[in-house]
Amino acid sequence: MDVLTAINSRASAIRLTEPGPNPEQLKTILTAATHAPDHGRLSPWRFVVLDGPDREILGKAMVDMRLREAPETPAADAEREGLKAMRAPTIVVVAARTTAPSKVPEIERIVAVGAATQNMFLAAHALGLGAMWKTGDAAYDEKVKATLGLDPSDKVVAFLYLGTPASPGTPRETKLEDFVISK
Repeated sequence: MDVLTAINSRASAIRLTEPGPNPEQLKTILTAATHAPDHGRLSPWRFVVLDGPDREILGKAMVDMRLREAPETPAADAEREGLKAMRAPTIVVVAARTTAPSKVPEIERIVAVGAATQNMFLAAHALGLGAMWKTGDAAYDEKVKATLGLDPSDKVVAFLYLGTPASPGTPRETKLEDFVISK
């Protein structure tokens, strides 16, 4: 699939199922991320791959976070929070590490990680896999980040869910004139 076809036909999956990416596909996806534009070549991206039962690490952290934030949460509601980690066979937690001193502003490093995430999304699509880009409260919680092995100051840009599309999404229809400002 050429790059323009991948860009124009890409859509977030509505539902994902097994199988997820195999090791070779996962390496291809992660390698694509590292080719994102990156001002200063700082490589601010960090990836935590949660495959199969490892997704339960994120699920448990999500449940704990919900109960920490709202102790009165019914157990069933807290468990539903944890089930979000089971939406796909593989999750790549994508984070920006921006603590190293640099003349490159933090926002530019975070945007570079967003570009890395888009590269992963497009690579997955080109490989015939589905993807969903999610965040939510867990992305911003220091204890969740620590549980995943990230530094609490890292900025989670995406929980990139990967698998086989059970319900593919529909590519966005856009009218360019809605977004281009003419003078």
